[in-house]
Amino acid sequence: MSGNNLILVTGADGFIGSHLVEALVRDGHEVRAFVYYNSFNSWGWLDRAAPDVVGNFEVVSGDIRDPHAVSAAVEGCDSVLHLAALIAIPFSYQAPDAYVQTNVTGTLNVLQAARRHGTSHIVCTSTSEVYGSAQFVPITEEHPLNAQSPYAATKIAADQLALAFHQSFDLPVAVLRPFNTYGPRQSARAVIPTIIGQIASGERRIRLGALHPTRDFTFVRDTVQGFIQVTRCDDAIGQVTNIGSGFEISIADTAALIASVMGVEVDIRTDEERVRPNASEVERLFAGTEAAQRLFGWAPEHSGAEGFAKGIAETAEWFQNPANLEAYKTDRYNI
Repeated sequence: MSGNNLILVTGADGFIGSHLVEALVRDGHEVRAFVYYNSFNSWGWLDRAAPDVVGNFEVVSGDIRDPHAVSAAVEGCDSVLHLAALIAIPFSYQAPDAYVQTNVTGTLNVLQAARRHGTSHIVCTSTSEVYGSAQFVPITEEHPLNAQSPYAATKIAADQLALAFHQSFDLPVAVLRPFNTYGPRQSARAVIPTIIGQIASGERRIRLGALHPTRDFTFVRDTVQGFIQVTRCDDAIGQVTNIGSGFEISIADTAALIASVMGVEVDIRTDEERVRPNASEVERLFAGTEAAQRLFGWAPEHSGAEGFAKGIAETAEWFQNPANLEAYKTDRYNI
């Protein structure tokens, strides 16, 4: 990724994608944002893009499941950063076919279009969920893959497609595997916005799923920096690379930290509706990021307990803004 060559971001209307578009524009790149077509003419979170980037990127509406729409979006782009996906784990129990169509076929459409148009660099987005519960920590890229949900299974399939296209057709594709990203604009289906949203709406009895699992939470700007760095790194082509904060914390301790940062006392309850099936719950995630450090100098700004508290404070401040909180239905369980 060099100069002002055109960069396509799929899933640009989403949480990470919208932050990535902003960062790329600020870096001086020409950006084409591929957003999910809808009759409201909504660009998702790009409708609330920062004032300094508004009007400085191109928007294309379409559907990642449509190969023709994807091919038209990819044409003329030097790089493709592919983030479009269905990601909510509970909804994947209800609609697994939709996850196959979006995550597997959608990725295939991106790869085929990149082949057709001679794209110079493609980054496909993976997830730490492909590892399942940690069999050893820190979890390196050599950790066995173990899909414990339909969502995770589709992401493994998409990753393998990307790597197969590299080996079969010498397609210049890298797979970036972020651990649990959090920050402003994150969907309420994720645990940190669930906790913050309930508190910001005045709730003190906080309803969550399982409290004991641990996660490696990565602040969204650090995840975005990982995308930018891996796109500049030719040595990452054909590789899977983890990015994470290198800090492990339980859901219960995360909730307690959020309450402390927001200056309230809460009663944390497990809501059975929010609990995953036993064998489907990923018990432990803790990122090993040595490969990212070696390949492209990955070093998250929000690392360790102190960095996590700093990221939580910024996220909570964003959610407490009434203009942002109104976008969420905090009184409902969002799967």
